Amino acid sequence: MDLLTNTIRPYAWGSTTAIAELIGERPTGEPQAEMWMGAHPGAPSRTPRGSLPDVIAADPERELGAGTVARFGPRLPFLLKLLAAASPLSLQVHPDLVQAREGYEAEQRRGIALDAPDRNYKDANHKPELICALTDFEGLCGFRPAAGTADLFDGLQVPALAPYVEALRTLPEEDALRQVLTAVLTGDSEETARTVAATAAACERLGGRYEVYARIARHFPSDPGVLASMLLHHVRLAPGEALYLSAGVPHAYLRGLGVELMSTSDNVLRCGLTPKHVDVPELLKVVRFASCGSEVLTPRALPDGEELYETPVDEFRLSRLRLTDGSAGVDLTRPAPQVLLCTEGGVRVGELKLGPGASVFVPAGERTEVSGSGTLFRATVSC
Repeated sequence: MDLLTNTIRPYAWGSTTAIAELIGERPTGEPQAEMWMGAHPGAPSRTPRGSLPDVIAADPERELGAGTVARFGPRLPFLLKLLAAASPLSLQVHPDLVQAREGYEAEQRRGIALDAPDRNYKDANHKPELICALTDFEGLCGFRPAAGTADLFDGLQVPALAPYVEALRTLPEEDALRQVLTAVLTGDSEETARTVAATAAACERLGGRYEVYARIARHFPSDPGVLASMLLHHVRLAPGEALYLSAGVPHAYLRGLGVELMSTSDNVLRCGLTPKHVDVPELLKVVRFASCGSEVLTPRALPDGEELYETPVDEFRLSRLRLTDGSAGVDLTRPAPQVLLCTEGGVRVGELKLGPGASVFVPAGERTEVSGSGTLFRATVSC
């Protein structure tokens, strides 16, 4: 097994303190948004044997196991992250597997560079994801029922919102959500800016359930994403609680520190709350216009003490172990690759001792016993 050296990505929305405090380092004063643990080419982990992608490429079946290679190809199918948000991330959706493949191939044929600002599909993979809170965590996730959003808009008494209220109350839900989101994202920019300003002022005045949207508008004045965000559930997670996000579900993380696990992809289509490229026609092909619950996941306890966050995908599986001194070691040997991340205390993985923020890559089938006193997150594939 290999101790990982990981890249911390300095996106502007990142916290200047949360990751540094977790790993016991002095804050740099710059945002530290995400620490990536895996083999994604955007920020691959490094090992004493070389970069993790190179280690895997040298002998995929040895590192990943024959079963993983047969199902997902000769690549690590998941990416683990520490995510630390101090301000809202872009409002976004991710494509399903068919959409990702078709979109990627179309942009390749058009000759759009992978690092071009107007590129939508960086790879041919889908990006289901799971976020588990390490601190109190806030986000937006999935469309609220249309009638509930109509009431929310109506309570602001902003005349420019009246057409949205009418659509949400009279049209079939899918049509209503599509019409309102399309109108918000394609309207005249000056008129939209005035509507956002009036909406933000009303949210500031009323507070309560509107406070979150006032806060978003402070970060993104004039951005149509402020209005789009009001179509979604506002979700709060306590430490240990999680959210699963499937393809086509609009979402944004607002603030907090968490462990995020996803399939290995960087495909994002944005709806707003960002200065980056927003491709409205492509976005509208991907968004699923249906209200959904914002179900908060809690882990299911397994007999060996492992706590499993259940999701419907095969590319990744996230669990948590809370270890105490004096307890027997837990055998985590598995015929699939694993990335183990310590988030609290001190945990021994084989001969390696991990403190908070330290992680290790475990090849398929390698004997793995963990012990100590602390919290360990385990990322692997479903077997």
